Amino acid sequence: MKHFALAGNPNCGKTTLYNALTGSNAHVGNWPGVTVEKREGDYKKLDELISIVDLPGIYSLSPYTPEEVISRRFIVDDKPDCVINIVDATNLERNLYLTTQILEMDVPVVIALNMMDVVEKNGDKIDIKALEKEIGCPVVAISAQKGTNLDELMEVAYETSNKPRKGFSVLSGSKIGPFIDEITKCMEEEGVPSPMYHAIKFIEGDFIEQSHSDKISGIVEEYKKNFNDEIFGSDLEALIADGRYNYIVNHYSCHKVKAVTDIKAENKSYKIDKVLTNKWAGIPIFLVILFLLFHLTFSENLFFLGVLFENVSPSFEGSIFEGLFWTDSGINSLGVILQNFVVSITDWLSGLAADGLSSAPGWVSGFLVDGVLAGVFAVLSFVPQILLLFLFFSILEDTGYMARIAFILDRIFRKFGLSGRAFLPMIMGFGCSVPAMINTRTLADEEERIATVRVIPFFSCGAKLPILTAIAGCICQLFGFPNVDIITYSMYVVGIATAIITVILMKKTVMRGKTPPFIMELPQYHMPQPKALMIHLWDKLKGYVKKAFTIILASTIVIWFLQSFTFSWKYIEQVNPVDLANEIFEDFKTDEPNIAVIEEINSEYVENGEVVVDLPTFVADYQEAEDAE
Repeated sequence: MKHFALAGNPNCGKTTLYNALTGSNAHVGNWPGVTVEKREGDYKKLDELISIVDLPGIYSLSPYTPEEVISRRFIVDDKPDCVINIVDATNLERNLYLTTQILEMDVPVVIALNMMDVVEKNGDKIDIKALEKEIGCPVVAISAQKGTNLDELMEVAYETSNKPRKGFSVLSGSKIGPFIDEITKCMEEEGVPSPMYHAIKFIEGDFIEQSHSDKISGIVEEYKKNFNDEIFGSDLEALIADGRYNYIVNHYSCHKVKAVTDIKAENKSYKIDKVLTNKWAGIPIFLVILFLLFHLTFSENLFFLGVLFENVSPSFEGSIFEGLFWTDSGINSLGVILQNFVVSITDWLSGLAADGLSSAPGWVSGFLVDGVLAGVFAVLSFVPQILLLFLFFSILEDTGYMARIAFILDRIFRKFGLSGRAFLPMIMGFGCSVPAMINTRTLADEEERIATVRVIPFFSCGAKLPILTAIAGCICQLFGFPNVDIITYSMYVVGIATAIITVILMKKTVMRGKTPPFIMELPQYHMPQPKALMIHLWDKLKGYVKKAFTIILASTIVIWFLQSFTFSWKYIEQVNPVDLANEIFEDFKTDEPNIAVIEEINSEYVENGEVVVDLPTFVADYQEAEDAE
């Protein structure tokens, strides 16, 4: 089995490509010793099984973040059979910077030129053959979102993996090219793998490379003392970065021809951003979008149309689907419809189970129906709404809108001592707090990372959703408020506000310091890929069910046990509340004082000194009298 690595910048379509290649074969864990997500999956369309490792999204192989260190160590130490470098074809210059570093390693490389559909739509052209010849490794034009040329990419990568490759540097022709060759030879003498890559990193002052011999260190230090560039002085790292970009512009980017357009013409993403990232309208629009998500998930009066349904009887009256789509209160939202449907099915199954166990001992029937099945069905009843909310958040993320929200909130967060980048792990907290906290490792500043981790629990995750929904329902019942979705939405907003207040308190007291700069790429807007969305939802559903199922099921069984047994371990037979009430009423109406009270309420209830009314009639009339009074 061969091992391929996917490497690329954030937002280059790497995850979309990974999902398209591996599908449901993907499995997620952590890199050994590091709490950064590791994704692996299998590609099965070739003669040989291919294991694909999705490396973290990075801009370079410099050791500034854990993700960059992981990626470089995997490629150099684990030696994958091929590295598939995903390059955003709409941003060649920025994406190819990472490519120039990967090319310096002794590893087979294939360039996957992604988003070519967008390039063609914009009227631009890229000479693939010329670019491939210039780079010196295969280049395949693909569209990960539409699934174009993915099989061809894997076939090319498979063929490339069978051929050894020697590293090449775009810096060889620069003014420090001879010095790079000298250090590379020293690395070769020491038996260092990918010597050219390590030589350049050593010259840059990469702290990971400091373990090499004192001989090489002395050569580099002596060279720095005698070297002085007109622009960068003795800063070799800056000189090397500038040399990479100059080479990209002069040799790679020139093969992309942009369409001749009117200077005043605005592309679609820019037009949308003028509205969604507007200084004054950006935040209100985000709050409205957030409200609509919760309204479509939890509302029992969709778009407040209940006034039109005051005289409409619920559909499916008398059946298990009564009130599925609407009630006298109004139209149910999609989330409520799905939840009602699941609840009606689980109630029906519970009834079947109770009937089937009617002849079994009471404790057996109680344990299986009220304990085990009740716990399982409690988990299932919340799945539709949680899954729908996950779907909405995934759509916002895949379209590129979440990146805009981070950009907008940077203006606000910066006043509180955080950058907009901190919003990304925070918003992940709506899905699950654990991966959200793990994602804070991408934050460059340690204090910002600590502050973000501390406030993530204020962002209500999916596991808290059943509790919040129950609380919202209680509030609506107690105070007569008709819209449970507004209450739920308000609790989420209160959580966000509490997180911001907490950050302010920390920054004003124990965590004073400067706010780190925020640099983020805003990807173009695009429609989410259905297959990728389904894979995301499946991963989140598995995580929720796995965590919630065990806790809720165990809790339900424990509660049933406490309700069903005395302290002397004697089983308490469960009595039907209606039968118990009728039994109590029969005893109540045989005493003469009670008969007098009943007759005083309504003389027709008593004939010849005997109570002739049944319990439901008595309760209904008594309640009506109470309401009138």
